[in-house]
Amino acid sequence: MKNHLRRFRDEEKGVLYVIEFAILAPVLFGAFFFGFELSLHSIRQMQLDRGLEVTTRSVRLNTGVEITHDDLKKAICMNAGGLDNCDENLRLEMLPMNPRSFSGLEANPDCTDAPLEVSPVRGWSLGQQHELMLLRACYKFDPVFGSIGLGYLLGQASSDGKGKMVSMSAFVQEPK
Repeated sequence: MKNHLRRFRDEEKGVLYVIEFAILAPVLFGAFFFGFELSLHSIRQMQLDRGLEVTTRSVRLNTGVEITHDDLKKAICMNAGGLDNCDENLRLEMLPMNPRSFSGLEANPDCTDAPLEVSPVRGWSLGQQHELMLLRACYKFDPVFGSIGLGYLLGQASSDGKGKMVSMSAFVQEPK
């Protein structure tokens, strides 16, 4: 056994392949981690978009029903299906807009901050019949590979290392 190990150690035929592997392996694994993080981000974004659209449709068709901020948040989380800690990490803004003098929502979405108390509801109005409403949901999440590649870039969005994604929906309240 000792002789076989000594021969293996002294062999120089495979040195070129070891150097090539040492140079290309980090690139290969980096591309894998980037692709994996990107696919999970896309899945989360699709879940958030779906949850927001299904809930928005329900709000639009049920104009006479009084819906609270917490009810809407729970409905979005339920319809999104699979977003981690959705109740704590989701922030909603809903405001009426005048289509003739459209101003839009503030450029930077207001997301939750995990270590701090959730700030008061920002910009919330249920709207009336035939009124244009903008609803924006901001969700914070923990990247899978938070210290490398895309996970690192997503984590730089906030001081707590969480990534954020935003989904927006516009709708007009239907008449009763």
